[in-house]
Amino acid sequence: MEHYTALSPYLKRRFGCKVYKLSLSAGCTCPNRDGTLGTRGCIFCSGSGEFAASGSASIPEQLEQAKYILGKKAQGAKFIAYFQDFTNTYGAVSRLEPLFLAAMEPDDVVALSIATRPDCLPEDILRMLARLRAKKPVFVELGLQTIHDNTAQYIRRGYPLSVFDDAVQKLHVLEIEVIAHQILGLPGETAEMMAETTRHLGSVHVDGVKLHLLHILRGTDLAREYADGRIQMLELDAYIDILEQCLAVLPPDVVIHRLTGDGAKRDLIAPLWSADKKRVLSAIQKRFEQDGVMQGSALRG
Repeated sequence: MEHYTALSPYLKRRFGCKVYKLSLSAGCTCPNRDGTLGTRGCIFCSGSGEFAASGSASIPEQLEQAKYILGKKAQGAKFIAYFQDFTNTYGAVSRLEPLFLAAMEPDDVVALSIATRPDCLPEDILRMLARLRAKKPVFVELGLQTIHDNTAQYIRRGYPLSVFDDAVQKLHVLEIEVIAHQILGLPGETAEMMAETTRHLGSVHVDGVKLHLLHILRGTDLAREYADGRIQMLELDAYIDILEQCLAVLPPDVVIHRLTGDGAKRDLIAPLWSADKKRVLSAIQKRFEQDGVMQGSALRG
């Protein structure tokens, strides 16, 4: 029984084969780091972009590097070109569009995915995304994290909820699919507050959701607060409890791109249980089966 709409089988149904993401870098920065909004980034962000390829390499070189990392799994598969680190629409169209086109060009790349901020989607960028969408499917990932104003200010997100809602609407008009990021376990938020954020994502009809566990990475402002004893981390059982509440209020057609988040092990401070991803996913699946979790179950009349 499928308890939720998982990404991997969804992509296989849609594209007819196994599909992997190839993490790339456009060499962008972020308005929360270059002085436009701030210089320290969001409170949880390490600024390392550790999962993306080297931005100094050309896009064809980055694609090959990412395939090499996948090894034998890449044989016979298709790919999503995924610009992952920082804010990948924060720059001039004249610089960004050639990078995106180069990433989409190979026949085995079936879609383009761009991680960005909803306040970095001006009209010229939207027109560029529409041109790209005419060639292949385009996913835009938006880091909302929470709908609650106090939390958003605490994490230094830098924009109000209305900006996110407006961005989702504009992208949908262009037939661009929206994937929203939500962090579970942000300081000061209850399970009910987290479920409210997930419910909002369903109400604005996002196409996909990444549910991340809050984790503490070295070099972040959050790490200093954790060291001072001001932050309590979720235990695994509590995290799964919250996951179940969030999935229950999410429409079943929304694709779940992630059920947890994991930072680079070399930088992870807490919670250490999150580093054992196989154990975490196994525990989640076991609990879902035990509790009979079904995505969207709380929405049924």
